[in-house]
Amino acid sequence: MITKKQIFVMSIAAGVNVANIYYNQPILNNIADDLKVSHMTVGNLPTLCQAGYGLGLLLVSPLGDKIDKKKLIIILHLLLAFSLLGLAFTSNIYLLYILSLLIGLFAVSVQVIIPMAAAMSPEKKGKIVGMIFSGLLGGILIARTISGYITQWFDNWHYVFGISAFFVLLCTFAIEKTLPNMQSHFNNSYFSLIKSSVLQLKRFSLLRRNSLLIALAFGIFCSFWTTLTFKLSQAPFNYESDIIGLFGILAIAGVIFAPKIGKLADRINPFFTKFLAVLMLIISVLLIRWFDNSLLAFILATILLDIAVQAIQISNLTQIYSLDEKAHSRINTAYMSIMFLGGSIGTFVGVWAWQSGSWEYVTTQLLLWAFFALLILIYSLKYLRK
Repeated sequence: MITKKQIFVMSIAAGVNVANIYYNQPILNNIADDLKVSHMTVGNLPTLCQAGYGLGLLLVSPLGDKIDKKKLIIILHLLLAFSLLGLAFTSNIYLLYILSLLIGLFAVSVQVIIPMAAAMSPEKKGKIVGMIFSGLLGGILIARTISGYITQWFDNWHYVFGISAFFVLLCTFAIEKTLPNMQSHFNNSYFSLIKSSVLQLKRFSLLRRNSLLIALAFGIFCSFWTTLTFKLSQAPFNYESDIIGLFGILAIAGVIFAPKIGKLADRINPFFTKFLAVLMLIISVLLIRWFDNSLLAFILATILLDIAVQAIQISNLTQIYSLDEKAHSRINTAYMSIMFLGGSIGTFVGVWAWQSGSWEYVTTQLLLWAFFALLILIYSLKYLRK
């Protein structure tokens, strides 16, 4: 049975790791100015982080079913710290691209930690997953808030990644001292493992539906947060990176509600939670489309969007972690790979929309993503009635 100390360490480690995917979002303007490149050029950095994460999900996280999860997490932490140190000392845009891809790849240890926590929790999986997600969301919150402030204080964005490397190493030490070794369940070849991960989608229709839904929701999430930096840096707002970073504090709503959503997912049919969440996504996009010069509208939209995405995520995970206890990592791999593919596409399309037609194009494509998410839920009704 999982202990409170282990939950705490896993939550902190999840937050510290996932933060590295989001550090660059509030400081994209600073990086662009420093390297003297366009918004489109630096907009590729978060896309590559997410693409690396998706690649890690497909190629690395399934190993959690084949080798000891604790050892795998520690190896990934050390590789992540090394990549972050590289990012702290380079100003070459092409090296930044490579290192951003690697940071996303090695930050995938989060997706070994979450199924590990689920495997250590025979009961109340929704509650435990919700608690780990509170730490994960806290990492996203810290990333968006702290990176802007560190960059502003030191007048140098490189410090963000050097400091992060230090905290990743601290988490490595805590994991070594706290988490247990866990016996693996998969004894075939690595190729068979990857193939088995993909085949989980064929096995479970619920996994297919949930994967498509979170891909769309996460696409909205990533597209919004990347383009928000560009929007808030222009008139009438004209905010610097430290003020833009403060919007990350609004994600605390998601941190607070994540455990509550997890408990709710244990008690009622998650469909209803997800349906309300998609409606919240639509409302949040409409707010920033209709009131695009209103600070209050952006604050409300940010809160609604973060709560909605986390509600979908936790409800989905509560369902899929009950499909097959012996294939947690492979099921998680299939699900999360599609999720981060959606995030990568969302980021790319968001930056393209900003470059092509500014905020009107951005909000139009966000509404399209939300509309398709609603269609998936409507399609899911036929399974609910069975």
